[in-house]
Amino acid sequence: KTSVDMDSTIQTAALLATGTICSGCSWQPVVNALQSMDLPFYAVFAGTWIACTFAFNFGLRVARNLYSASMVAVEEPTFDNGKSDFHLSLTIGAATAFFVATDSAYKPAENFLLNVVGISDTDSVIKACLLAGLSTALGFGVAQTLFNILFPVGKCWID
Repeated sequence: KTSVDMDSTIQTAALLATGTICSGCSWQPVVNALQSMDLPFYAVFAGTWIACTFAFNFGLRVARNLYSASMVAVEEPTFDNGKSDFHLSLTIGAATAFFVATDSAYKPAENFLLNVVGISDTDSVIKACLLAGLSTALGFGVAQTLFNILFPVGKCWID
């Protein structure tokens, strides 16, 4: 039987939740701003990836500064966990970028993921939810697969 350290799990969840709140609250304003400039789809995709990567990373670094004094499972900020945090942030940023592709109304001819995760007005709520989840899982998976291929063992954020 495996025992779960709930204190450690909750503290790690607080760290990740702080990054997620920063990234999640940034996503819609970033997409709105980029689309309002009538940028090509790939620019909105890339801009969202970059902005949400930095937002998530900002949240992690702030959380490490705030929580490490009182939460033993949250390591204080270091150069090494800074690199790991940024690598994780890049995968989260990828998930947010792929979520942009669910908008089938914005430049559909340029949306290279439209036929995979595009949500149309006629899709059911269930189908839309599944496509939204698929888009973020696909983005995270693509970025993480690249990390798994490019990084030597022991150097990836998940190692």
